[in-house]
Amino acid sequence: MSTPTTPSRTQLGGPVLPTSDARVPHRPVADVTVDGGLWQHWQTVNRTASIPTGVAKLEEFGNLANLRLAAGEDLADEHRGPVYVDSDVHKLLESAAWELRHAPDPGLADFVDAATGLLERAQEKDGYVNSYYQVRPGQRYTRMENSHELYTAGHLLQAAVAVHRVLGDDRLLGVARRLADHLVREFLREGELRLDGHPGAETALVELFRDTGDRDYLELAAALVEGRGRGRVGRSTRGSAYFQDHAPAREMRSLVGHAVRALYFEAGIVDVAVETGDGTLLRTSIARWDDMVSTRTALTGGLGARQLAEAFGERYEQPPDQAYNETCAAVASIHWSWRLLLATREGKFADLIERTLYNAFAASISIDGREYFKGNPLQRRPDHAEAIGDPRYRDGWFWSACCPPNVTRLMATLEDYAATATADTVYLHQFATSTLRQPLASGVVELAVVTDYPWDGTVHVTVRECPAASWTLAVRIPPWSGRTLMNDGDGERQVARDAQGYVTIRRDWREGDVVTLRFDMTPRLTFPHPRLDAVRGCVAIERGPLVYCLEQVDQRGDVPVDDVALSTESRLRVVDTPHRAGIGRTVVIEADAVQLTPPPAGGFPYYAGGPYAGNPATSRAVPVVAVPYFQWANRGTDAMRVWIPLAG
Repeated sequence: MSTPTTPSRTQLGGPVLPTSDARVPHRPVADVTVDGGLWQHWQTVNRTASIPTGVAKLEEFGNLANLRLAAGEDLADEHRGPVYVDSDVHKLLESAAWELRHAPDPGLADFVDAATGLLERAQEKDGYVNSYYQVRPGQRYTRMENSHELYTAGHLLQAAVAVHRVLGDDRLLGVARRLADHLVREFLREGELRLDGHPGAETALVELFRDTGDRDYLELAAALVEGRGRGRVGRSTRGSAYFQDHAPAREMRSLVGHAVRALYFEAGIVDVAVETGDGTLLRTSIARWDDMVSTRTALTGGLGARQLAEAFGERYEQPPDQAYNETCAAVASIHWSWRLLLATREGKFADLIERTLYNAFAASISIDGREYFKGNPLQRRPDHAEAIGDPRYRDGWFWSACCPPNVTRLMATLEDYAATATADTVYLHQFATSTLRQPLASGVVELAVVTDYPWDGTVHVTVRECPAASWTLAVRIPPWSGRTLMNDGDGERQVARDAQGYVTIRRDWREGDVVTLRFDMTPRLTFPHPRLDAVRGCVAIERGPLVYCLEQVDQRGDVPVDDVALSTESRLRVVDTPHRAGIGRTVVIEADAVQLTPPPAGGFPYYAGGPYAGNPATSRAVPVVAVPYFQWANRGTDAMRVWIPLAG
């Protein structure tokens, strides 16, 4: 293990903590407590249901038995699962550690302790630990294009950082450092630089550097970033673009290939760029983010248009029914956008985090926290349960279970994406009932945020503690809010987003001062870009940060959602629903629609003129009910659609 330098960190806290030397104008506000609302509900379900269920699955599916086998225990067993099966253990370790910030939990604490001990026993003397390849001796690093060895190691490193920051326990950190030092020797000092077909180690190595001060880890991360695009991954029938190995990072113009791999790689690129001060590397990542948002992102924030190879499609390729929009891609997108926000001060990155969080990500898990989607389509036909492809419905676990523990670790860290600070400014990016405490250059600021977001657009921010000197409060104004009102004590007035997407208030504050913002929650019809061929001639319903969908279970008289059309003149009525069977607290939208009578079954399904050409005798007015997309598929496996055809 190399000798570490003293880490220069602002404070211990969440999963992303740039050093004091990092080129980031923003720093995360690490002291945030979620006190109520939807976020608190999600985290309670995460702590009491999702993580304990996941830990039980680790035993049921053999993940823990695999590590016991690697440790020389349970020799009668045989290895089960894919090559990256250990990463599920690591992600649940990370999840449990972050959740232990919220409340004591003996069960989670025991899991952290037991899993740490198991990894200590399984680790080889040279630092290597990966049960799949330990059970199959002699196969280390022999097929890097698909071995996932560095990817799996990266998740162990991130788990160790979480355990160290939350619990102050350095046992797992010791395992991680021995493994990281092994990787430094193998790929940087003594061996040849080779790349994993699945990025992910890059950002983990940077965070381990931030936690320990050991620059070897940053140097290896930088080498992995710079080495990509030079044929070091290896050959595959999928082609080099699938692995983001077709062009160097500084030359790539857009995201291609496997969506999750590409997004993890981008997060690592930004981490390396800000810690090394490489502005060129950062700018290329921002350019790819802009291209992704404008041409490759679903309305829900979902990413990865193709089920085939879980990959990005071409520009404007967004099929609603066949899109994959993998859950892990939603998680990785939030990770990347957060790092870009820290590096740039640009609110557009927080805008995408919000869209992704409340839609593509939140839809991936059932209301009770026990079942998951791997893919998150925007349409399901009535016979989807018989279709070939993924997903047909949510499930409690998967052979390739990358998504469930990815959900739990992000749920456990929601507060870490809420706010940032500079020397004299606190920025509020996401809106949840919470308490924020942050030291500024002139003293400590403590804020209390109270809101019923995303159901209601009113946000109250109360100053509980503040320095005597002037400081600035900056609050993001979502781009969907057509008319935003603010009252900071001088009367209510309309305010607009500044160039970065915020409204800023600088003054001498006093304890008890309150700022109230009212975002425009009027429901709206959203139209697709004309090049989005798959949904041309359709509209979607949105309200606030939420995308809505028509789910068959809600429609009166069993009106098929596939036969419904909306008019641009359709009235959208908001119905606040404290409890709706199967989904709980919600706000639904009732709309006036038209039911189009389909032609008789059978025969060639194409015709000139006919019912869909606007013949009034073949259509009738019907009411429809739309629910938030993230709440769908909790009351059965019926049809659903986000994009609805326009009538006439």
